[in-house]
Amino acid sequence: MHEERLDSHSVHCPYCSMPFDLLVDTSQGSHQTWEDCPYCCAPIQLRVEVSPLDDELTALTLGRDDEVL
Repeated sequence: MHEERLDSHSVHCPYCSMPFDLLVDTSQGSHQTWEDCPYCCAPIQLRVEVSPLDDELTALTLGRDDEVL
């Protein structure tokens, strides 16, 4: 993980709808991962899409753990 490639994004938990800032690591390229909500501790599924041309974040999708992203 490269700290200079961590981008902060304001998102809302798909369970409790609370807003929070999420740090996204674009150095891994496009990937899927999970992050726990800092308020309700529910597991949030994340799909991170990164452009292969310039390593910029092109899409960030959040979903419940039981959703297919």
